[in-house]
Amino acid sequence: MKTQFLAQHPIVLTRLLLGLFFLSIPITSSLLETSQAQTKPGFTSKVINLAYQTSGDIVKIRKVVEPRFQALGVKVNWVGPFPAGPQLIEAMNAGKVDIGTVGETPPIFSQAAGVTEVIYIAGRVPSRGLGQGIIVRADSPIKKLADIKGKKVAFQRGSNAHYLLAKALKEVGLKISDVQVVGLTPSEARDAFIQNKVEVWVGGDPFLALVEKTIPIRNLRNASGINTLGGFYIGRREFVTKNPELTKVFLEEADKVGEWADKNPKEVAKAFAPELKIDVSVLEVVARRRTYRLRKLTPAIISEQQRVADFYFEEKVIPRKINVKDATLPAQLAEAITPKRLK
Repeated sequence: MKTQFLAQHPIVLTRLLLGLFFLSIPITSSLLETSQAQTKPGFTSKVINLAYQTSGDIVKIRKVVEPRFQALGVKVNWVGPFPAGPQLIEAMNAGKVDIGTVGETPPIFSQAAGVTEVIYIAGRVPSRGLGQGIIVRADSPIKKLADIKGKKVAFQRGSNAHYLLAKALKEVGLKISDVQVVGLTPSEARDAFIQNKVEVWVGGDPFLALVEKTIPIRNLRNASGINTLGGFYIGRREFVTKNPELTKVFLEEADKVGEWADKNPKEVAKAFAPELKIDVSVLEVVARRRTYRLRKLTPAIISEQQRVADFYFEEKVIPRKINVKDATLPAQLAEAITPKRLK
């Protein structure tokens, strides 16, 4: 069964929320090779499986973690690309992925489905929300957000696009049930919009920046004031618990390259261009709208994520109320994996 089908088919999505994450997925030995003997205090694994998405990953592209892990005798295995966070989390729950980054929504959906293996390990610094939006064509009769009532809206279910749409609709007195949801991966949703198969698209960079350059569009509502969390780095609970040192090394290097990326958007664009196959001028727009640094998980951040989860439950998007703290580490272990440089 293909990952894309699991995440996008409406019937399968319902099963996902009721426990689809518990399906057994074959895992190759190369992905899960571990050493039974303790190689060094702080870790046991000889391989670390890192996830990346089709939107690009600066840690992967700059190859910043490989030297650190090589010195520890640990092999880096990049797994992907995943079209979006829900598919990444599905792979993590199956044991294929140890660490990855997603928006605020995918961990909530997985926890609502009963998954306990996926945990928060660090936050991401929020952007201004300019790289995401609810989009229509410039010549569309849809002039304001309230006009999308009853219209076909394409987006990735269970992603930050889902949250943007739900929150934005609430601002104008509507709910997700007031629109015709077309659940597609980010790239499929973009293509459906360009081909006029749907009237509204909820998407983000780099696809948004590319479409902005390709056809005239109108952004009815960007994510300013909505994407206040910025997303998270997540980890597989068993891996993080047994390998706090490796987790800390990864987060440290991810933040270092994030600091460089925030200061060098032109160089970031050049670095992404060969892999994403998008013009450097478009990717520079993306780089200037993104933020790359990490931040330490705090009670305030967890409380804000709890408000997001409560919103989904109140809107009947997820089937049960969850406690976000259940997907965090005990204080001592959380401190052990968190680099001092994270604020």
